[in-house]
Amino acid sequence: MTQTRGRLAAQLTGHALPHPASGDTLTRFATLARLARADLVTARFIEAHADAQAITTDLGAPDLVEPGSHWGVWAAEPPQPQLTAAEAAGAWSLTGTKPWCSGAGMCTHALVTAREESGQVGFFAVDLRQDGVRAVPETWPAVGMAASDSGWVEFDTVPARRLGSHRDYLDRPGFWHGGAGVAACWYGGARAVAEPLLAKAQREGVSPLIAAQAGAVAAELAAGWALLESTAAFIDADPGNSSGLMMARALAVRTRIDRMAADVIERVGRALGAGPLCGDGEHAQLVADLSVYIRQTHAEADEAAIAAQITEHNDDTAPTAAWDRLLGLTGAHD
Repeated sequence: MTQTRGRLAAQLTGHALPHPASGDTLTRFATLARLARADLVTARFIEAHADAQAITTDLGAPDLVEPGSHWGVWAAEPPQPQLTAAEAAGAWSLTGTKPWCSGAGMCTHALVTAREESGQVGFFAVDLRQDGVRAVPETWPAVGMAASDSGWVEFDTVPARRLGSHRDYLDRPGFWHGGAGVAACWYGGARAVAEPLLAKAQREGVSPLIAAQAGAVAAELAAGWALLESTAAFIDADPGNSSGLMMARALAVRTRIDRMAADVIERVGRALGAGPLCGDGEHAQLVADLSVYIRQTHAEADEAAIAAQITEHNDDTAPTAAWDRLLGLTGAHD
């Protein structure tokens, strides 16, 4: 696994993903899914680096992510700990602690949110190789995604470049394009979890119960990929979010792939028992990794947000029109 991770990590600069909404979003999703099937943690790093490239392009700095760099996107804003940004003579610096930093000790650069003296949250690019940056040991005790090194990072008056406000980052259509791309990684992880069950189901004389679970898992995976395909088409057909439904569409694919991945984990476990979890270290780690990774969703809160956005775009003369556009019964621009 370590050799695989090193090989795939080289693709941060060796394999550029198509920009989301550029007309080839499906290739982006397929590449992320394929990488995640091979190594979920490395795919998580590659997805974040590719997202940083898309974000900086959207925010007017398309050349900021240079070859040979490894970028993270650290935009969680919990109440504590807190990272602050101060401006002096037109220059910005960061001080404080940022939690939930995937690749804390590995990234060369990051896009981070930090609270400014005005009270608003700004969005900054920072070179992590500077003095004053320290990855805090023992702040990522997780078993799942342990290798993602998603601990805390401390900053002590570290120079940074302001790219805009937190809202500039969040209000881009690209924010939701990136969110859908994460679901492609979850899909790839679920496909890998399913491998031992699908392989066993091909053997002669297999139990009908195992065959049934394998068939159910195959149906889940087929439906999940079909949704990712249609979401890629939705994004490419409406890159600027003129329909106003990009958030709902991204949340729909994320919640569906989240539930699909959880179902795959459960069905594989029920079909094969404890054997793979206890006797196959890579499978056990993968199940733990995927279980943590899919918790990036906000579960039922995200599902409620889908309905709320549809309500915002409701047409009294055609009460189901917004639902139809989201669900694909009409074109995004109808």
